[in-house]
Amino acid sequence: MKVFSGIQPSGEFHIGNYLGAMKNWVKLQAEHDCIFCIVDLHAITVDYPKDEMAKRILDATKDALAVGIDPEKSILFRQSDIHEHAELGWLLNTITTMGELNRMTQYKEKSEKHEQRVGLFDYPVLMAADILLYKAEGVPVGEDQTQHVELARDLAERFNNKFGETFPVPKALLSEAKRVMSLDGQGKMSKSSAPSSYIALHDNPDTIRQKIASATTDDGKSTEISSATKNLFGLLEVFAGKEVADKFIKERESGTIKYSEMKPVLAEAIIKELEPIQHKRASITDEQVKEILSQGAAKLKQVASGNLTEIKQKMGLVLQ
Repeated sequence: MKVFSGIQPSGEFHIGNYLGAMKNWVKLQAEHDCIFCIVDLHAITVDYPKDEMAKRILDATKDALAVGIDPEKSILFRQSDIHEHAELGWLLNTITTMGELNRMTQYKEKSEKHEQRVGLFDYPVLMAADILLYKAEGVPVGEDQTQHVELARDLAERFNNKFGETFPVPKALLSEAKRVMSLDGQGKMSKSSAPSSYIALHDNPDTIRQKIASATTDDGKSTEISSATKNLFGLLEVFAGKEVADKFIKERESGTIKYSEMKPVLAEAIIKELEPIQHKRASITDEQVKEILSQGAAKLKQVASGNLTEIKQKMGLVLQ
């Protein structure tokens, strides 16, 4: 299966990105024809520090390589290095309705925090272009992105019906990882929140211990287990194993849990998993990253150009 997925260089990656996307990418590349993208054009749909963007792109690529993306097995490239993404985005705009974009919940959520810009509103169409440009069949995403994949599916079918069979209809490949919440219990773990609310992939052991120790929990005795506590149990299962998580869950259900005992177990399990990733990341140079991104774009350029020419031909935009 041809698989496409992208990740934004919008700040330091955290364990939510790792569990929700990047760890899944590593599994998929062992079985499928995978294309992974640093989606820098998506990252500029909200305000960003322009002087930091180049470093963010390099850092995002280093993180992807450090968790296990292998350029020998997958193609890793930067979105803006292939202009066909933006051009196909415009072409797909012509068959997308305002109603479809108005229904996007992510736009509603993000527009409450940022200016209501056209790029932010139109983000899902560019994402559809990213997927359809390579005729991808599978798109690994978290639950919060399934609505965008549904739009890509609708646009693929609409284009095929209007202009002739062109695109396979892509399907969402949902990660098995549960949605990771912020350590303060306030919504999804996010790079745009306070650093204390997430575990960054490059956090050192003492920082991880401190952040987990400060993570929000309930009182340990009330009938209902809080969502913040459930989030920690979920992380415990992923990083320390189901048996360890079940032990503390049973203690919570009986009202005997001591979070002062559970939190260090979780912190050490996270530290253990991140240690080899951090070690590998430290060995990757900026020059290596630039070469990998350049090679990735070179491998895809002919495919992107050929597919876009076919699309324009079917739309009547190529002179005979």
